[in-house]
This record gives sequence, C-alpha cells and structure tokens, in this order.
Amino acid sequence: MSDSKKTADTRKPAAAEKKANRRGAARLAAVQALYQMDIAGAGINDIFAEFESHWLGNEVEGDTYLPAEAAFFRDVVSGVVRDQKKLDPLIDEALSKGWPLKRIEAILRAVLRAGAYELQHRKDVPGRVVVSEYVDVANAFVDREETGMVNAVLDQIGRQFRGDEFGRG
Repeated sequence: MSDSKKTADTRKPAAAEKKANRRGAARLAAVQALYQMDIAGAGINDIFAEFESHWLGNEVEGDTYLPAEAAFFRDVVSGVVRDQKKLDPLIDEALSKGWPLKRIEAILRAVLRAGAYELQHRKDVPGRVVVSEYVDVANAFVDREETGMVNAVLDQIGRQFRGDEFGRG
C-alpha cells in the first residue's frame, strides 16, 4: 500500500471533523461560561442566554467564534454546576499537595472542572480525546507549565473513571 493511500485511509471523514470542531468550540465556550460564572457570579440561565445569543458562532470584539454544538455546551456547563461539589474534591486530590483547587486561577478551575465532568459522564467521548481537548483549551489562556498541570490532573482523573482506557497505574 502506498503512503498516499495510507494517509487517505486514516483521515477523518469531513462530517466527523466538523462535529469535532463544533465540540471543541463548545468546550471552549463552556470553559469561558464557567469562568464567567465563577468570577462574576452570573447564573446559569443568564449564561446560557448570553452565550447562545451572542457568543456561539458569532463575532465578539473582533474575534469570530466557531459554531458550537449547543447541546454539548449546555451539558458540560449544567453538569459542572450540578456536580461541582463532587468534582472539586476529585480535582483537589489530583492536584499537588499544597495547591488546593481554590488556589488555582479561575480559568484553570473552569478547565479542570469541565474536563473532570466530561471524563466522568461523557463516555461517548474517548478519555484521551477529553484530556487533549482541555489541554488545548487551557493553552488558549495559560502558559505551557500550567497546561502540563491540566494534562497531569485530567490524566489522573481519567484513570479513576476510565481505567480501561488509561491503564490504572
């Protein structure tokens, strides 16, 4: 088999790539929404209304936002809000001792909470994809050292919920 044939066989179909991009946009929007809720104390209904009418797939302050999968966005945001009291201790346990979640920047708290939620509840998405996607989201906001921490924490949480995918140890 030629190299060009191998490449063609391993490429994602356009529909799968489009869905992945819409999910990636939903993850970014979910992290931004969770951050806004944490910092400004905005309620979930206000956040849904604002993001769905002004941010998702629109231009804001000169930046064009990709169309996001709205149902996925809503699931991640509402799931984090619903399960935050369960997610935060999991994240705390995975963080380095002496660095509790409350000491972590708000944007990283949002990334970790969204990633932990998705690892626990969205079994339709491969665990390594979840980790990689949230590392990419974190990369949009923080430096490389902090994205490494996101990778390590989410990998550890992934091992708890998806040992079969990540390996237990």
